[in-house]
Amino acid sequence: MEWQQVCAEPNLQNLPYHIELNKQGQLIMSPASIKHVFYQGEIITILNQILTTGKVVPEFPVETSDGTKVVDVAWLTKQQVELVKEKISSSIAPLICIEVLSLSNTNKEMMQKKKLYFEKGAKEFWLCDENGLISFYNQKRKLKRSQLAPEFPQQIEI
Repeated sequence: MEWQQVCAEPNLQNLPYHIELNKQGQLIMSPASIKHVFYQGEIITILNQILTTGKVVPEFPVETSDGTKVVDVAWLTKQQVELVKEKISSSIAPLICIEVLSLSNTNKEMMQKKKLYFEKGAKEFWLCDENGLISFYNQKRKLKRSQLAPEFPQQIEI
């Protein structure tokens, strides 16, 4: 299955699941809890206050070497927005890719997503755990704080 087919399939609309594709085109669905959605919303709110240029978005589809992955929260530059705004999915990763851990996620899975997003041009990967603690990464190492949004807190509350 291709991402365009996923987006057009009526039976896959309005599901309470996060949907992605693996490299074989198989659907991967993960349920989103209320806590997950609250963390996404809080991250979006804070980023919109800190990064006043570009665009903060939820559920951003990125074409990777392991299928289409969906970034929980992303920040794109104005130039990136112009490149992808008419597309169904993006061949480039946003500069900041943020994943919020779900009960069904593993650390190994998140580190694989981090690698995939960096391969597609991301500059930072953030991981929000089940307690709102944020881990920041660039391509080389774990960071104490974000280099692109240094004012972003290391822990968020919901």
